[in-house]
Amino acid sequence: MAEPMADSPHCFPAPAAAGRMAGVLAPVIPRVAALMRQRPDCLSLAQGMVSWGPPPQVATAVQLAMQRAAKEEAAAAALDRYGPVPGDPELLELVHRELRERRGLDSQHSELLVTAGSNMAFHAISQVICDPGDEVILPVPWYFNHVMAVQLVGGRPVAVDAGMVPDPERLAAAITPRSRAIVTVSPNNPSGVVVPSTVLEAINELCARHGLFHIHDEAYVEFVHDGDPQRSPGCRSGSGAHTITLHSLSKAYGMAGWRIGYASVPSQLMPALAKVQDTVLICPPRLTQVAGRAALEAGPDWCRPRVVELGERRRQLLQILAAAQHNGLPVRLLAEPQGAFYALVAVATPLGGDAVIERLILRHGVAVLPGESFGMAEREGELALRLSYGMVGGADLQEAMNRLLNGLGAMERG
Repeated sequence: MAEPMADSPHCFPAPAAAGRMAGVLAPVIPRVAALMRQRPDCLSLAQGMVSWGPPPQVATAVQLAMQRAAKEEAAAAALDRYGPVPGDPELLELVHRELRERRGLDSQHSELLVTAGSNMAFHAISQVICDPGDEVILPVPWYFNHVMAVQLVGGRPVAVDAGMVPDPERLAAAITPRSRAIVTVSPNNPSGVVVPSTVLEAINELCARHGLFHIHDEAYVEFVHDGDPQRSPGCRSGSGAHTITLHSLSKAYGMAGWRIGYASVPSQLMPALAKVQDTVLICPPRLTQVAGRAALEAGPDWCRPRVVELGERRRQLLQILAAAQHNGLPVRLLAEPQGAFYALVAVATPLGGDAVIERLILRHGVAVLPGESFGMAEREGELALRLSYGMVGGADLQEAMNRLLNGLGAMERG
C-alpha cells in the first residue's frame, strides 16, 4: 500500500504512473547529458547529431513566410490554421519526388505521411500495428528508441543476435504467430554498417512471405562513405503493400531540432495512422513544413560536401583506433563502419556500462554511449561502446579519442 505524502493536507497517497511504464527502457541520452553538465569541458562522442545547421535556404524561406503572414491575411491563415493531417500538398509533392523519382521507391499500395521526425513515425506505426503482446523483431544492435516505442504501446520487442549484417535465416527463426514486423536500420545506428541491398531485399521477401511489415529506417541514407549508395528495400517491385520506409531531415540537413521527417507507408495503415496523427499533432507544424520544403529544394548537392568531410573524420577515427590496437590498448572495432557517423568498439574492462560511462565523463572528460543501450550485453569481459564523430572533427576529435583511450587504459590498469 502506498505511503501517504507527508506534506499532503489529507495524507492521501499520491497517484503514480502506470505500472507498465516500469518496463520501458529509460532513455540514455538524458542520463549522459546530466553527467556532462558536471564536467563542462567534456567532449562528446555520444549524441548522434551533425556539426552543421540547415541550408541557408531554410532560414530565408521561414523569414519570407513570416513576413508574408504579417502582410497578407491568406498567407497568415496558411501558417496559423490547421493543415491536412498527412502534411501540406507542397511538401508532399517534394517528398514524392525524393522517394519515388530519385530513390525509386515502389509507390503501388503506399502513401506518404509527414511527421515530427522519424522517431514519431516509428512510434505511430508501432501503435497501429501492435496489439498488446504482439512482437516486433529487432536485429541486435538495435536502436533504443525503436525498442522504447514498441514497449510504450504494449508490444514485445524481440532482440535477435543476427550479426552486424543481419542474417535473414536467423531472423526467420524468430518469427512466431505474434510477429508483426521486422525492423532494419541502414546505414546502421549504432554500428555504421551499410547492409547490402541483397540482404535487405531478402529480409523484405521474408516479410512478404510471412505477412509481416518490413520497417526500414533510412535516417542516414545520405551517409554512405564506402561502396555504392544505399538502395532501399522499398524499391523492390510490389513491396509498397508491406514496406514502411522512414526518413528524417535531422541528419543530412542539420535539422535535428526542427523535428521533421516523413514516411512511406502501406495504404491500408493510413486510416489508423490518421487517428494517431490527429490525436498527437493534428497536422505537422506548418512553419516547420516550410523549412522542410526549403531543405529538400537545396537537395543532396548541398549535403554532399558535408558528408565528404564526415568521411575524412571517419578515416581519422579509424586510424586512431588502428594505432591504439597496435599499441596494445584494450579496444577493437566490432564492424567496419561504411556509413552514418558511428563506430562500434569493444573494450576490455571488468566494469559495467554505467560505471564506464560515468568514469569516462567525470574523470576523463569524454562522453560515449554504452553498447548495452543498443541491446549488446557484455561478452567475455568485453563491453561495447558507440562512438559518434558527427559533432567533432580535426583537433577536437583527436583530443576526444586521446581522452577515451587514456581513460580505457586507466580502467584496465585499475
